[in-house]
Amino acid sequence: MNIEGVVLAAGFSRRTGVLKMGLLLEGKTLIERSIEGMYDICSRIIVVGGYKIEKITEIMKDYTKVKVVFNRNYTKGMFSSVKEGVRHVKSEKFFLLPGDYPLISQKTYKKMLDIDGEIVIPVNNGRKGHPVLMKSSLIEELQKEPINSTLKDFINRKGYTPVDVEDNGILVDIDSMEDYREVLSTINKKYR
Repeated sequence: MNIEGVVLAAGFSRRTGVLKMGLLLEGKTLIERSIEGMYDICSRIIVVGGYKIEKITEIMKDYTKVKVVFNRNYTKGMFSSVKEGVRHVKSEKFFLLPGDYPLISQKTYKKMLDIDGEIVIPVNNGRKGHPVLMKSSLIEELQKEPINSTLKDFINRKGYTPVDVEDNGILVDIDSMEDYREVLSTINKKYR
């Protein structure tokens, strides 16, 4: 099956005060760590940039499966990046992931692909997380959503199939420097 990934990396990084996607985690940037789990599974990964896109493009230049696209509406919020990213999808299904989830395991992606639902969401200890797996048949409907809508609204309206995973990385995102320090500590333990 042909699978693609859409990774959202267009935000302003206001809460970290630095370009979040460029933060280093054991020698790799946050955006690199975030695509790691899906890289071998996806035929192509679409990274949606906006703010400081030239830096994202530079980081991604050696990743042959990655195509960086510009969301000219990135100032209008994350859903505008969802809409821009899915516009480039050509596969049967695609993963959708905010670019600040660096700890998701490849096993989670594989397990999600075993489930045949229109929308599949991983769950760890009763909590929903990322990535979201969607059938591409939903793209047209997603594109018709108002730009001030949210992915959560869309998913709640459509319904989804949950899949239990043992990966708490589905719940770990970096929104602040405190989150970053916590993730650094987790990665340091994992890779030593």
